[in-house]
Amino acid sequence: MATPGTASRTGAGGKQSGAKQSGGKRKAGKHGAGQRDAGTADGPAPVPQRLMAAATRLFSERGYDRTSVQEIVEAAGVTKGALYHYFGSKDDLLHEIYGRLLRLQQDRLDAYADEERPVEDRLRHAAADVVVTTIDNLDDARIFFRSMHQLSPEKQKAVRAERRRYHERFRDLVAEGQRGGVFNPATPPDLVVDYHFGSVHHLSTWYRPDGKLTPQEVADHLADLLLRALRP
Repeated sequence: MATPGTASRTGAGGKQSGAKQSGGKRKAGKHGAGQRDAGTADGPAPVPQRLMAAATRLFSERGYDRTSVQEIVEAAGVTKGALYHYFGSKDDLLHEIYGRLLRLQQDRLDAYADEERPVEDRLRHAAADVVVTTIDNLDDARIFFRSMHQLSPEKQKAVRAERRRYHERFRDLVAEGQRGGVFNPATPPDLVVDYHFGSVHHLSTWYRPDGKLTPQEVADHLADLLLRALRP
């Protein structure tokens, strides 16, 4: 997975130049990162992005295990040879769907954490940003948490290591605030992380783009809950 933050609109694995704040209201895209890779009016997207867009849509609609490689390549308008050239397997596609979201969130968390601002501001921005970026890529998150167990053991291990790095950087902000007397030291930082990310991981089960709250409003509420729980 800051406040007033917005998700990057780059392709798979792309980086946004610096974390930015946005106070405007907006709704999440229907198919998250996969939809933004589908191409532009100037022509079709590159083959890897078309494959990712097709896989994201089909995995979301049908489920990972009920989607065949043939269906993915037909939806992307490419051959099986192209898929195996760029990804190697359907398993690799599933891994990359989550990987691109986690890379985006890690880059943004690192940017917030490295800012010269009070730790309370940095943590609040980071806490809200992971909510916004998850909602903006809700299909990616939904697919992953529904299908992670279908990754190979090696890829599951890699994903856990990547998520652990993200959680540890977030936890370090909590610990920094506790050492400085900004946050109540009574709650272990690891438990604070679990508390916030438990809410983030459940977004895909209840958030709807046509609901009453925008992504930013949901993010602000959850970040405020976290900060209130940490204040001395």
